[in-house]
Amino acid sequence: MNLRELRHQGTSFVVATVDLAHDDLHLLWKDARGQRFGSLEGAEAWATAQKKKLLLATNAGIFAPGYVPLGLHVSEGKTLVKLNQWHGGGNFFLAPNGVFAVVGKRTGVWETGEFAQRQLKPRLATQSGPLLVQRGKLHPKFTKGSANRNIRSGVGVAQDGKVVFVLSQLPVNFYDFASLFRDMLHCPDALYLDGAISGMLCPGTTLSNTGSDNFAGILAVLK
Repeated sequence: MNLRELRHQGTSFVVATVDLAHDDLHLLWKDARGQRFGSLEGAEAWATAQKKKLLLATNAGIFAPGYVPLGLHVSEGKTLVKLNQWHGGGNFFLAPNGVFAVVGKRTGVWETGEFAQRQLKPRLATQSGPLLVQRGKLHPKFTKGSANRNIRSGVGVAQDGKVVFVLSQLPVNFYDFASLFRDMLHCPDALYLDGAISGMLCPGTTLSNTGSDNFAGILAVLK
């Protein structure tokens, strides 16, 4: 895993690039007893119990009250929450939204309808919204210079197939956040994960910002 800090449009970001040929990616929610992991530190404790080294933990997609993922949540090939194709308000439903998934040896970000149509069988998947970048184009409702600024986290898949996780260190609007993925990180497809509560735990570094201590899905990269 490669971890770095970079600046774009006056904002600082933590960027983690993961090559799944060398590192393992897991999606957590509840343990074997049905207890929610909840925090990024909880994910680190789980990794330690597995006798594995945690390289990175960050929140997955948006969740509903009760700490239930609002959309698709697939962990170790098991669908714990089904794909959400409803319409509604808020960022999750700002169409097009989408799914980040690992399917066999392929990692990708798909628009929700396309994901459903393809009938993919992922090992891991988290659904959220909006899509930041779709086939090299920014979401049509993003506005350059928008005053809608917040802490934001997202995930993209670069042209070389590597997974790129990003957390803004300062509030940023959707347009600048999406353009970071497309123009600087060379991700033709990227998905927004969540907003102000977002966090990223990078053990052994000074770049951690663990955000909320209450999450539903947590993405964990293990060595």
